[in-house]
Amino acid sequence: MSNLDKSIGKILLDLQKDDPDSFKKLMERAQEENPGLFEDVDSENKEIDEYNSKVDEYNRKVDEE
Repeated sequence: MSNLDKSIGKILLDLQKDDPDSFKKLMERAQEENPGLFEDVDSENKEIDEYNSKVDEYNRKVDEE
């Protein structure tokens, strides 16, 4: 990752923390203008959600025993 990428990433993280509404608007606009950038993220998030669901189900079963 280049220094520019790291700087932009830090700025976005700070914006998300300090002004979540502006961050949300910025990300929505970025997704509208460049939907291809978010395709991999969406599939990764889906995989993470499925994994977390399995972990939650396992934890419920352990708690019941």
